[in-house]
Amino acid sequence: MKRIQLLLAATILILGCATLLPAPTSLPNPTPGTPNVLPDTTDPSRPITVKAGDTFEIVLASNSSTGYRWKFIGELDENIVQLVGQDSIAQQPVMPGSGGVDVWTFQAVNPGDTTVVLGYYPPASETEPAQTVTFTIHVE
Repeated sequence: MKRIQLLLAATILILGCATLLPAPTSLPNPTPGTPNVLPDTTDPSRPITVKAGDTFEIVLASNSSTGYRWKFIGELDENIVQLVGQDSIAQQPVMPGSGGVDVWTFQAVNPGDTTVVLGYYPPASETEPAQTVTFTIHVE
């Protein structure tokens, strides 16, 4: 008899605790985020013309998730242009393999003509770029 009373008391206690728990709520279905609008890539076939003292950007398609990276090939003529900064912008939503762009910001220092040459290097190579682009810069 004591066993039945003990079992009944345990059952009531468990049921009482279960009713104190909040009701489960359904989670919203995941939805992809709104894709961000990436800046247009810079066309290397068109010369870039700027005035001395102005800044300008070179935008290149990239995919840093693959290990590829853009690097200068050769020296930058810092008497005409100087690198101000470099940033990567990922395509949103970020998913494995999603691409983006690299934005290179330069300042035009003095009038003249120069080129900016960049190579797209695979992760295992420091010497041979998979792709090379050359931009002609004219500073007035």
